[in-house]
Amino acid sequence: MTTTTAAAARFRDRAITFANGATGRNLDVPSASPRNYHQAVSAAGEMPRTVIDGKLFLPPSAPGGVRVPLVIVVPGSLGIAASHLAHAETLTSAGLAAFVLDPFGARGITSTVANQTQYSFAASAYDVLAAWRVLSQIPEIDAARIGAQGHSRGGSAVLTAATRRFADAVVGHGRGLAAVLAAYPWSGHQFVDPAVGTTPIRVLMGDRDDWCSVQQVQGHVHAIRLTGGAVTMRLFDGAAHSFDRGTPVVRVAEAAVAPGAPTTYLAADGACIHPLTGQADPALTDRDVAVYGLKAGYGVRGASLGSRDGEAAEFRADMLTFWTAVLCG
Repeated sequence: MTTTTAAAARFRDRAITFANGATGRNLDVPSASPRNYHQAVSAAGEMPRTVIDGKLFLPPSAPGGVRVPLVIVVPGSLGIAASHLAHAETLTSAGLAAFVLDPFGARGITSTVANQTQYSFAASAYDVLAAWRVLSQIPEIDAARIGAQGHSRGGSAVLTAATRRFADAVVGHGRGLAAVLAAYPWSGHQFVDPAVGTTPIRVLMGDRDDWCSVQQVQGHVHAIRLTGGAVTMRLFDGAAHSFDRGTPVVRVAEAAVAPGAPTTYLAADGACIHPLTGQADPALTDRDVAVYGLKAGYGVRGASLGSRDGEAAEFRADMLTFWTAVLCG
């Protein structure tokens, strides 16, 4: 992969060409920054609008005139990393298109590691479906075969984007993602009805993750399964958060996490249900429930991320098996 950077702060200003010849093409994505899930689901007209962007990579081997499947790659709290581009390169080498989404650049954010409330998790999920809407109109892309792969915060985003209560409100009944791969997601926000319809879900997570609760994610997966969803989860023995990065495991001192905090459930209209009162309140925001978690003593400073030998390659193999099965099989 070759990259040219002219002291650019924005991903869109980087020229990127993979070793297989795929070259990134900038696309603008009209999106929004809802204050919470209720605004996204039930009061869309009140959402502040924004335009984010990303890069589309088409597989060089694709025959002319043939629409190809695509995977939206959604980064986590540290923004777009080399590993996300490596995944996009792997996908394009296998004949799939990839769109690397940049939720941060247009919002003037570089990281949410120390403060996840700089913009809402509802906005993260909305971004994914906004990208789906744009990509489904690209002539080279098969609109019926667009999936999304999210990492960490991005993993949370793609799970919510696949949830019918959210997707039906944003893009219309039954429309949206063909499949989802959630890598080490945070499941601290879940709809009471987590049904995903016919969208197959794959979750990959390390059993030594100290950013996100493995048990909380297991519960989320089981709840989806009980609604009839086609969902599978694989735990990687001894793996930390972001075990696909291909870089050594390090401690991120500034990380603010609360893996033990109670789950905040979401009513059908998107209103947060406060863990203490059990009451749905359309005014509650991410910050409100985060402050509750901190005051209750669940906040932790510092967490680990990175890979041990072979973990990144094992992740890529599982990723590729999933995507070729659900989008090309």
